[in-house]
Amino acid sequence: MSTKTITKPKKKTGAGSNGSSFDNLEIFLLHLPTTIWYLVFCYAPMFGVIIAFKKYKPKMGKSFLWSLFNNSKWCGLDNFKFLIESSYFETMIKTTVLYNIVFIILGILIPVTLAILFNEIYSKKLAKTCQTMMFLPHFLSWVVISYFVYAFLSTDFGLVNNAAKALGMVPADARNHNWYQDKNFWMYFLVFLNIWKGMGYSMVVYMASISGIDAELYEAALIDGATKTQQVKYITLPLLRPTISIMFILAVGNIFRSDFGLFYQATRNSGALTDVTQTIDVYVYKALLERSDVNFSSAAAFLQSVVGCLTIVGANLLVKKIDPEAGLF
Repeated sequence: MSTKTITKPKKKTGAGSNGSSFDNLEIFLLHLPTTIWYLVFCYAPMFGVIIAFKKYKPKMGKSFLWSLFNNSKWCGLDNFKFLIESSYFETMIKTTVLYNIVFIILGILIPVTLAILFNEIYSKKLAKTCQTMMFLPHFLSWVVISYFVYAFLSTDFGLVNNAAKALGMVPADARNHNWYQDKNFWMYFLVFLNIWKGMGYSMVVYMASISGIDAELYEAALIDGATKTQQVKYITLPLLRPTISIMFILAVGNIFRSDFGLFYQATRNSGALTDVTQTIDVYVYKALLERSDVNFSSAAAFLQSVVGCLTIVGANLLVKKIDPEAGLF
């Protein structure tokens, strides 16, 4: 007759015995600093959206909250008239949206193409060197880039004007071309600068997705006689579609925002280029300098945030309608 030894399960001890969050105390402590950072710097400032609906008047010796609730009157949607009634309203909306449409299309097409090409380079050292060189502009501020651009396009001492004369492309006694007054040139050059600065970061994101594709798929395709073009068409691009969709949705969310450094600092705030650089953010900044009224800038930022939220939701619904597995949420 055999006997079985029955062992009782050990009781849980400690703070996590009741199944509370302290079961994962270490994980909780790890994410706590990030949570605090988001609460302080991302969610707490949202309280300031009230300024968009008030005539905020700070008072000497009083706190921000006291001035906001006791010294500022509600004004409804009056602050939003600052944008709508502006003579530049149509220009800045058209400039902001059209540029962003071009940025979104080229910001996906070029990085995806480069990621696929770099993935096919056999020399890993060469591939990493090229990736580093293309990723470097992402870390440069627009202030630094603006000085580089000025070194090339300066009217008197710019490299472009001097090189054109040295190569005989223009007469030596001809007047130097003022690039900072050439609207047609900057219309395309702004697109080039934006893509040049941002394509390295996007390319790394797509390359990370490509590296996660199972190599056996390519081996099976190679055995079946598939060419590189067919492998990209039927394996790489379909498996990159979720990543492309997410990047597209996030980019669409900023369609009513513009890179202030690109349109203001890179162009050195040239008045002759107003028609091609007057985006919403640039106009609000100039108006803030002239009027020193934070109510207008708060209203503009609130309007951009609301429209951005709506465009993200709309883009996500559109993407999920095309591919239910590719949506962001």
